[in-house]
Order: sequence, then C-alpha cells, then structure tokens
Amino acid sequence: MFTSVAGRSVVVTGGSKGIGKGIARVFARAGANVLIVGRDESGLKAAAEELGATHVVADVSRADDCARIAETAAERYGGVDVLCANAGIFPDKRLADMTEADIDEVFGVNLKGTMLTVRACLPALEASGRGRVILTSSITGPFTGFPGWSHYGASKAGQLGFMRTAALELASKGITVNAVLPGNIMTEGLADLGEEYLRSMEAAIPMRRLGSVEDIGNACLFLATDEAAFITGHSLVVDGGQVLPESQEALDVV
Repeated sequence: MFTSVAGRSVVVTGGSKGIGKGIARVFARAGANVLIVGRDESGLKAAAEELGATHVVADVSRADDCARIAETAAERYGGVDVLCANAGIFPDKRLADMTEADIDEVFGVNLKGTMLTVRACLPALEASGRGRVILTSSITGPFTGFPGWSHYGASKAGQLGFMRTAALELASKGITVNAVLPGNIMTEGLADLGEEYLRSMEAAIPMRRLGSVEDIGNACLFLATDEAAFITGHSLVVDGGQVLPESQEALDVV
C-alpha cells in the first residue's frame, strides 16, 4: 500500500482535457487538492466542476502567468506539493513549411513553458519538504519520430535534457524531477479520426490497445508518492510496449 497523497496540493498544467485531465482526475480521486491550469476558461471551469478541482486561467509560456499559478496554489491550498507540467501543443507542420513562428509557438509552450512553470513553483516545492515535479514528455522525440512533428519531438526531447539538470540542482532541496513518456493515448477527438485509423494505431502496440489517460495519471501518482522519494532524473515510458518492436514483422509473429 502506497502512502496516501490526500490533502496534498497538486498543480496540473494543461489540465482541462486529454492527458492533463486524466492526471488531474487520478489525483482528485486520491484525495489531493487539485488546481488545473489552461488558457480556455470555459473548458477549465467545466473540467474543474467535473473533477472537484479548482482552476486558474494562465499561459505557461508567460513568466508572469506562471508566477500567478504558484500564487494561486499557495492562496487556495497553502503551497505546491506536486507539479505536473503537462501543458503541450502538437500542431502538424512539415519542416519545409515550418515558420519561425511555428517553432517559437511549440517551444514556447512545451519547453519554455515547462521551465517557467517549474521555476515559478520552486519556493513552494521546497517549502513542501516533499516536492515532486513530473513532466509529461512523449515517446515522440526521445524515442520515435513522426512526420509533421519535428518541432514537437525536439521540444519533448528537450524536456528530458532539462529534467536531468533540474533533478541535480534540486535534489539537495528534497525535490524530485521525473518524466512520464506517453505512447498512443485515447483522448477526446481521437475517435473522430475513424475506426480504421484507431485499429491501425492499436496494431502498432504490442498490448493491442491504446493507452488511457488514467494510465498516465497512475504513473504520475506513483512518482508523487513517498515511496518514489528516491527516484529522480528518470523517465517512465507508458506506451504498452510501443517502442519495443524493431519492425511490424516483430509484432506480426507474436
């Protein structure tokens, strides 16, 4: 039995939908006080009501907004015990067509936003005495690639470079920094791509199913427990074995 996280203050950026909402739901069910962050106020409000959480409208690519996230968590819940830096965007754009603005947008949210959010929450995480930083990276970039996502993949690989040095710098303060790397996860809107597309995605996964947002949330919950206090600077791949086969043939013969 793991130590309960009930009553702890948990911030989840990008928490109004998709993986972020799944992470927030897992922590809320575990009794944590959850603050979800995003840019869409109506979506945030609806998600917060559904989850039993509170929300704050903020853009993680802006330092002032990140400071306000930490201040809001302190006002409502007394600080920050767990920061799930999950906010991310993944617009599709081939390299030949990519503009400087496209690159800046993705890096601004996915990488710069991660760094700014962590920096803003540092005092509260240190004061917690059991601070946890959990980044949502991806298998795309660190392990795999996909056409149209070179900027996204670079930002997700960059998060892991940040994680390792941040883990070194913050270890003496009792703060751990780790990452979860989702594979193909069933989120809102994915069903709109059609049954054939979903089946092709499942066929690439040895476990023959897409992951759920709760699969990612459960991984984050583990990294937030007292039992994970000696784990820092590491990445946990949650992909049903997707990165394992060297070819489609490897899947077809099992």
